[in-house]
Amino acid sequence: MSLHGRQGLAGQLYRQLRAAIVDGRLAPGERLPSTRGLATQLGVSRKTTLDVFERLIAEGYLRSRAGDGTFVAHEMTGLAPSPSPLAPSAGSGSIWEALPDTLAHTPPGAAPAFDFVGGVTDKGMFPFDKWRSCVSHALRVQARERGSYRDPAGEQELRLAVSRYLAFSRAVVSNWQDVIITQGAQQAIDLMARVVIRPGDVVAVEDPGYPPARIAFLALGAQVAYVPVDAQGLVVDALPDNARIVYVTPSHQFPLGMAMSLERRVALLEWAQRRGALVLEDDYDGEYRFTGHPMESLKSLDKTGVVAYVGTFSKTIFPELRIGYVIPPAPLGTAVRRAKQVSDWHSCTMTQTALAKFMLDGHFAKHLRRMRKEYAARRAALLAHLQGPLSPWFTPHAPAAGIHMVAHLRMPQDETALIARAAAASVGLYGIAGMYGGQAPAPGILFGYGGISAADIHAGMEKLAGTLAADGPPLVTSN
Repeated sequence: MSLHGRQGLAGQLYRQLRAAIVDGRLAPGERLPSTRGLATQLGVSRKTTLDVFERLIAEGYLRSRAGDGTFVAHEMTGLAPSPSPLAPSAGSGSIWEALPDTLAHTPPGAAPAFDFVGGVTDKGMFPFDKWRSCVSHALRVQARERGSYRDPAGEQELRLAVSRYLAFSRAVVSNWQDVIITQGAQQAIDLMARVVIRPGDVVAVEDPGYPPARIAFLALGAQVAYVPVDAQGLVVDALPDNARIVYVTPSHQFPLGMAMSLERRVALLEWAQRRGALVLEDDYDGEYRFTGHPMESLKSLDKTGVVAYVGTFSKTIFPELRIGYVIPPAPLGTAVRRAKQVSDWHSCTMTQTALAKFMLDGHFAKHLRRMRKEYAARRAALLAHLQGPLSPWFTPHAPAAGIHMVAHLRMPQDETALIARAAAASVGLYGIAGMYGGQAPAPGILFGYGGISAADIHAGMEKLAGTLAADGPPLVTSN
């Protein structure tokens, strides 16, 4: 025990002794030094130690016996350190202990020199000058209004802007009142699950698929059924008859990248209508399409109200914005709005107001046009390496949309070992094994190009090629 400086000595001594008792470092029944001895040891007046002991006695931490000394009160036994009854026990199988690595964030400064992580965007190309103007507008609006809780569904201006944008770009026809603003797509998925499923209900997901959505369903007590995908998307014939929700990414299947064919889309809608199931459409990066005509949303084909449409600005602006949205079927609108209110009442109104102005003034559309061109160049650069110098190791599957692509490893390579070799060369690669419900049929790498420049793509791929070539190309057996 030591005291610092000469100010507040009694307070310092009180806090240190109290902490030692509460933490169990001074055990119940343990005898303390005399006030005179402790004062001499610490170089303080005896009055200081007397005042502290008297306060701790008055508060019940110490007991004094005349002629015997001062002791830690036996009542402090209940404060001795012990395993918390609220903490999940080891091996309990709690879903919170089983979160996959794909949910982990990269600490600042820990990213490799050439990082091909998926799901991130290039903030360096975002028009922050325009955004600052929109934020200033939002601050002025906030200053004019009284402090109050707002509509859980979101600010009217942003809901209107989203409704107009979706009608133009994704063929989703809706009134602004149908749009519910959320904290990203993840909250939208969670809210829809909360109002539809009950513990034990079956939720069908794509296999491979998006792990955070799967975790959201499991956390609510659902049974997750893994449904395979092929070149046309989700295999509708493999859906379990009792599925309450079908979670799909039809415009750009995550992670493999194919678009669901029209035939499959119609079949899925008919299946959902017959069984009274909800189709949860996650259109997470459908804005970025580089070849062919824009792929319309599944929601645009829905004439019977079985599709909940989920979107996000995490891929079009940046994830830290934490703004997404959901358009639920009309019968579920009130329930989702109430679930949002229970969850966090409403999303940040200042951010919503700024984003609404950003969209309604045309800045968002201009930013998207610029980023489509940029991401198309990055996609081409990545594909040139995967189909060229790196082709002995990878078989890329180049989707027509999105800001990532998957490349399967040519056998007999090991996904984990290759990622480790790349990391040693400061090239960040990320496998797809954790995106399958079971054993992945083939190892592969998800190459994200949203957060890495074309120049760094070239440099990183050249470094990766050199690293892999040092051991020679894999021995590939011919079919």
